[in-house]
Amino acid sequence: MKYLRILLKIFLGLVGIVLLFLAVSLAPVSDTPYQQTEFYAQTRQRLGHLPKPPRPQTALQAGWAKVNLTPSFTTSTGGYGVRKGKHWSVVSDSVYVRTIVLNNGSTKVALVALDLLITPPTVTEQLKKRLPEIGFRWENVFTGAIHSHNSLGGWAPGLVGGLFAGDFDQRVVDHITNAILKSITLAQQHLAPTEVGYTQVAAPELVHNRMNNIGQVDGTIRLLKLRKKTGESALLCTYGGHATLFRASDADYLSRDYPGVLVDQLEKKSGGFVAFMAGSVGSTGAKAQEYPNIFKTIRTYADSLTARIVPALPQLKTAPDSTLELLTLPLALREPHARVLDGWRVRPWLFYAVYGDYASDLKALRIGQTVLLGTPCDFSGELVAPLKRQTDRKGLNLMVTSFNGGYVGYITPDQYYHRKSYEIQTMNWFGPGNGAYFVELMNGLIDRL
Repeated sequence: MKYLRILLKIFLGLVGIVLLFLAVSLAPVSDTPYQQTEFYAQTRQRLGHLPKPPRPQTALQAGWAKVNLTPSFTTSTGGYGVRKGKHWSVVSDSVYVRTIVLNNGSTKVALVALDLLITPPTVTEQLKKRLPEIGFRWENVFTGAIHSHNSLGGWAPGLVGGLFAGDFDQRVVDHITNAILKSITLAQQHLAPTEVGYTQVAAPELVHNRMNNIGQVDGTIRLLKLRKKTGESALLCTYGGHATLFRASDADYLSRDYPGVLVDQLEKKSGGFVAFMAGSVGSTGAKAQEYPNIFKTIRTYADSLTARIVPALPQLKTAPDSTLELLTLPLALREPHARVLDGWRVRPWLFYAVYGDYASDLKALRIGQTVLLGTPCDFSGELVAPLKRQTDRKGLNLMVTSFNGGYVGYITPDQYYHRKSYEIQTMNWFGPGNGAYFVELMNGLIDRL
């Protein structure tokens, strides 16, 4: 009996500890409409106070450059948690920073495309400190990533960062930051008068809705072209298919996945500079024919995209347009709502302890008659339609990109919030209503341009 009493006390003590931990670490999900929250009022106020973009003083000039991002040391292969920090050992294809710098005498912008999973928030923090070294500020920079799940890891501290990117390595953060600064500097050295053009190509059959396989997809390939009087050209391509053709088991390879093959093919076909940014990938997977050889799968998928793009290039006309505007809107968000059950979330202190507390922005960049909207997330293709209606009303072209320098998880349509899926439950980190919240703010940025 004595031992039973001791065991009972131990058991009750453990139960008490568990209950205490749950009480201090879990909280119910808040369903307060976002329009009634303080964070909404704060961001709306910031939106209203954004400065009016200045008028051009000169014709638009542009320059571009790429810097090899493949390090002299190996890193974890970023992208899949089940890899448990395994390092790549084979450089299937080198990764790069590709930068386009634009200037119209009153505004200058660096458009930075990274061959990474995302633009790491740790790199963003360093850039904010170091960009003045080369005459830029974070407000002059628009970043995006190809979202390859086989690129550099090691850039994120903390438990969540370790799951996505492996063990943290400060060398990786420094290496990426230095490469970005170098690419901006080099691109700026090649500024020359430039014309601008845009076109788009439909490819909905090459993507699928990962959340339900029947919902809307954004299957449009979007192309922005810059052309100097010398005939040199640069092409920015965006598309919404997740760059996940390499599987979790393919951790040995450092690669740009299908965007790398696509970029290489387009550079060969066009004879110019090409950069790729992931579009609205938050609900969209690449719909590829699978072969036993993963490299054939990737090459065949890229071939399908190239076959749609190349016939459109001769019709992609450019014209002089000095319009260049960039707006940066710091985002306030609902407190963290990472859920363990549908109605229960971890408290903010625990979320920040395992992930970190990083600033995030929405960005709107207008180049001529084309608007790029940069988001700090995997942004869902199902949310593009109301944004396109807004740009259509203004006679503008639209390119939506993900991974602009912060990261707040997946932003998906609000009607799916209570569904059980990776994109909606596991990766929705800041509570209900964010789909409508982001769309409202992004439309607000379009109006401010």
